Amino acid sequence: MINKTVLAYSGGLDTSIILKWLQDQYDCEVVTFTADLGQQEEIEPAREKAAGLGVAEIFIEDLREEFARDYIFPMFRANAVYEGEYLLGTSIARPLIAKRLVEIAESTRADAISHGATGKGNDQVRFELNAYALNPNIKIIAPWREWELSSRDSLIAYAHQHGLPVDDRFSHSMDANLLHISYEGGELEDPWVTPGESIWRWTVSVKDAPDKPEIIELNFEHGDPVAINAESFTPGAMMERLNELGARHGIGRTDLVENRYVGMKSRGCYETPGGTILLKAHRAIESITLDREVAHLKDDLMPRYAKLIYNGYWFSPERRLMQEMIDQSQMYVTGLVKLELYKGNVTVLGRRSDNSLYDETIATFEDDGGAYQQRDAEGFIKLNALRMRVAASKGRRQSTD
Repeated sequence: MINKTVLAYSGGLDTSIILKWLQDQYDCEVVTFTADLGQQEEIEPAREKAAGLGVAEIFIEDLREEFARDYIFPMFRANAVYEGEYLLGTSIARPLIAKRLVEIAESTRADAISHGATGKGNDQVRFELNAYALNPNIKIIAPWREWELSSRDSLIAYAHQHGLPVDDRFSHSMDANLLHISYEGGELEDPWVTPGESIWRWTVSVKDAPDKPEIIELNFEHGDPVAINAESFTPGAMMERLNELGARHGIGRTDLVENRYVGMKSRGCYETPGGTILLKAHRAIESITLDREVAHLKDDLMPRYAKLIYNGYWFSPERRLMQEMIDQSQMYVTGLVKLELYKGNVTVLGRRSDNSLYDETIATFEDDGGAYQQRDAEGFIKLNALRMRVAASKGRRQSTD
């Protein structure tokens, strides 16, 4: 028996219909939760819409700082990229939303939580895995897996039938937050179709980007960005400022086909201006502050870490364990990176740190004053070649074809 449920509510088409459907189908009280994650849209209208549908308990929360500090920044310490291209903008927002859904359910004594993720997508998995990790007994209502509304057209028909205040003018499914904005559906479902310039909301076209490059300096402390051009920012404000800089120069557009956790391939377009700058800068400061084997170990583990986030395992014990190791590696990742932003590109111009492991006296092509004995390399090479020399002496020569 469901008497009260907490709905992740945006005020858009899907969740407005879900709100009404929950009231009718379950005859239950609905609590709405709307999160400001930096989507750059007014969220207060969601309060009006929810109240107009009879909702008494309405939660609208500004989670931008928590999102950047506790989710985006830890992920970027790992340099996480899914399938070589996707910077996980939607994926990393879901555990925070799931966390607040569970917490609000507990505080309002609700019996269940509900979300608007479809039965074809990744988000249903992300919301529910993370919710169960925090409350193993939570009940979850996923209307897309229960109702007979199988398309956008049927949703719009339902909305008109029940007099719901929704905007039926849509062409794409969009999701936005401090890290990115994504576009799916419509003509994008054909991976051959080139997205029109009109779909991009944040970034200017490279063709229209300034003809003059912009130089910025990004300060890091223990792996996290803390200042731009010596001006300090909170985590949320840092992401907003990096987004502004990147968007102005046409940085961060991506068009990709990814492998969803549920098994299908999906085409999506993404704008991640600030994240693209941050990833480039973070790897630059790591290049002079991380030990070689630590850096290589991080790179080995990164695809698995990224897959955990993509698939919805943020609160899993394995992700937490990996995070402890990653965070430990960032102890000396402090310093300054100089970057050029120009026509869709982010170029590293320089990096420096008091914790740098780069030793110019050893690396120099000039006279190193005996800091490095070049003759030592002969023994190093012979020892590393020993197993291959033994195999070759036994006739196991490798083909050169």
